[in-house]
Formats: sequence, C-alpha cells, structure tokens
Amino acid sequence: MPNTTSNTPTKTILLIGASRGLGHAMAAEFLKKGWNVVGTVRDGSGHTLLHDLQAHYQNQLEIEILDICKPDQLCALHQRLSDRKFDILFVNAGTANPDPNQTIGEISTKDFTDLMITNALSPMRVIETLKACVAPIGTIGVMSSGQGSIANNETGLRELYRGTKAALNMFMRSFAAREAANANPSRPLCVMAPGWVKTDLGGPDARLTINESIPSLVTVLLEKNGKPGLEYLDYLGRTVPW
Repeated sequence: MPNTTSNTPTKTILLIGASRGLGHAMAAEFLKKGWNVVGTVRDGSGHTLLHDLQAHYQNQLEIEILDICKPDQLCALHQRLSDRKFDILFVNAGTANPDPNQTIGEISTKDFTDLMITNALSPMRVIETLKACVAPIGTIGVMSSGQGSIANNETGLRELYRGTKAALNMFMRSFAAREAANANPSRPLCVMAPGWVKTDLGGPDARLTINESIPSLVTVLLEKNGKPGLEYLDYLGRTVPW
C-alpha cells in the first residue's frame, strides 16, 4: 500500500517495459519505496507479472499498453499522458538476435535491422516523444548494458547486441548534448548497466540474480536525481567507460 507516513508528495516513475524481468523488478522496488508507478506492457501480453503487482499496489500502480516498436502506440500513449509530469522516465528495453554467437558478418540484414530498431532506435523515440511528460528537473534514464562499452570490449562475443547498445549510448550522448545546449542543462540523464543478470535475456549462467542487481540499480538511479548531465553507471554506481 502507499506510504502515508510522510507529507511529502508521492513521486511517480513512468517505467517503459515492466511486464517481466528487470523492468518488473524495478517496478516492484519503486513500489516498495512508496513511489507511484506507471508501467507499460506490450499489447497481447495477457496477464503479466506486473498485473500480479497491481493486485497488491492497486492505488500505486497503473498499467499502460505500449510496444515501443510501434510509433502509433507511442503517440497514443503520449496523448493519454500529455497532461501529467513524471519525476523519472526510465526505458527498459532490450533483446538479442536468435543466435547471439554469430559474428557481425554472419548476421542477416533482417536480424540486424530488427535488433537495432528494438534496442537503439525505439528507446530513443520513446525518450524524444515522452520527454515533455517529465518534470524539468526529473531524471530520464535508459537500460543499456556493460557490453555497450567500446573501451571495455576485449573479448568480442554477442557482437550485434553489443553494437546496438553502443549505438543506444551514442544516441543518448547526442540527446544529452542537445538538452544541455538548447533545452534543459539541469536535466539528470543516465545510461544504466545492470550487470549480467539471470533473466530470459541473460540466461541461466549469468553472474547475478535479479535481487542482487535491481535494488542497487534503483538506489543508483534515485541518487542521480538532482545531478545534472549524463552518466553511464553500473548497478553499483560505478562509472562505465564509454
């Protein structure tokens, strides 16, 4: 239930991609901290883990429909939320190509295009479209990956996934430069690396459980509030080299 022990107005996060995995865990963590959450699920998802959370946090959790790869749904969501201001917008999106072991020369054009649209283009479209729904000093963040670091890539592997996350990081740097120069230099921005986590994407051999990653990641995200500019941070708050 909502935290009613304080006179401080309840803050709200707009969490894109919250039906399962890291996004669902983030929603749960923010709810535990007394935040309101507006979380999105894809159309046709049916009953999700986010719906299970709603049964326990009816007054704190709203569920919206969005497939980030469908611009018409994004425009419709923007219209529904246009009169609201959120304290945080966080875009959690990411997938892998069918065979992540393929080298970049082996990947089909379709797989390349599909993954780049899902992991890089669509998250930025969300941010560009919904940034007006975020309070002027509110935080905008996106889930990237440590594998998006060019400087840290000494092993190769998961080449297309790495490339899409590196592209996402670059697009966020461009967005941050525009915000600083033309719009809102005080805006906190962050690119988050959650670590290698046991999820459908991370697989069973991953080093971290969701509970070892997400509570710390949420703490880092909250500590970013009020700190202008873009940072690339891991789930423990350490700076990741671009």
